[in-house]
Amino acid sequence: MTGKSILITGCSSGIGYDAAHGLRSRGWRVFASCRNASDCDRLSEEGFESPRIDYAEADSIYNGLAEVLEATGGRLDALYNNGAFAIPGAVEDLPAGALRAIFEANVFGQHELTRLVIPVMRAQGHGRIVNCSSVLGLVPMRWRGAYVASKYALEGLTDVLRLEMRDTPIHVITLEPGPITSRIRENSIPHFERWIDWQASPRAEQYRSTLLKRLYEERDLDTFELPPMAVTRKLARALDARRPKPRYYITTPTYLMGTARRLLPSRALDWLISKG
Repeated sequence: MTGKSILITGCSSGIGYDAAHGLRSRGWRVFASCRNASDCDRLSEEGFESPRIDYAEADSIYNGLAEVLEATGGRLDALYNNGAFAIPGAVEDLPAGALRAIFEANVFGQHELTRLVIPVMRAQGHGRIVNCSSVLGLVPMRWRGAYVASKYALEGLTDVLRLEMRDTPIHVITLEPGPITSRIRENSIPHFERWIDWQASPRAEQYRSTLLKRLYEERDLDTFELPPMAVTRKLARALDARRPKPRYYITTPTYLMGTARRLLPSRALDWLISKG
């Protein structure tokens, strides 16, 4: 893999940060992008080429990719769309603006970057596009409606793109992590505070007894939670395989929910999820 290049988004911490280090150790030339310039500077100090890419800012997508292509002579072997955020809250409390904001980053921005990369991969005659979805792209969960909706949309776009790329040398792959140690909970707090007027909600007491505790209180690891390197291992497998799988499940809950949604009727699946 020496000399092959990959652009990874969302590298400031968690899954993206581990992927950047893990693939570099495997010989990849890693472009580790972040949303904030300060995080790009920090990664640059760690020896990475770190273009700033914020999915919600079109100019940063174009400029960031242009920076990568200038450095590589116009080539890119792989793209890993990893960056995303969450807006916790009950669906009835989600303003339309909140959905627009999360789709701008988790769906539209990823889609725009992917579209810009495809002509590069067509011209060079190969490429891999890896999109990071979630177990919540397979099944729903309470309080996570905005994130679930964005991941369902990403799943659909990725599936169709994979079908459409069958007549090209470009492989399209979905990673399906379950609970992974990251900062997504902490990073979701500002979005929750911006968009969710929980005190005015008819579910205010439920917020107090469940969601607020999860967001603001220190907690142990979730059941079956794995470190980010579990995702990096599957990412590396998807990049190395001669014929990569369309999907790679990561963590026990993803395997369980992937099977359950195929086998159980909706009412039974709802009951099972409600017990989690």
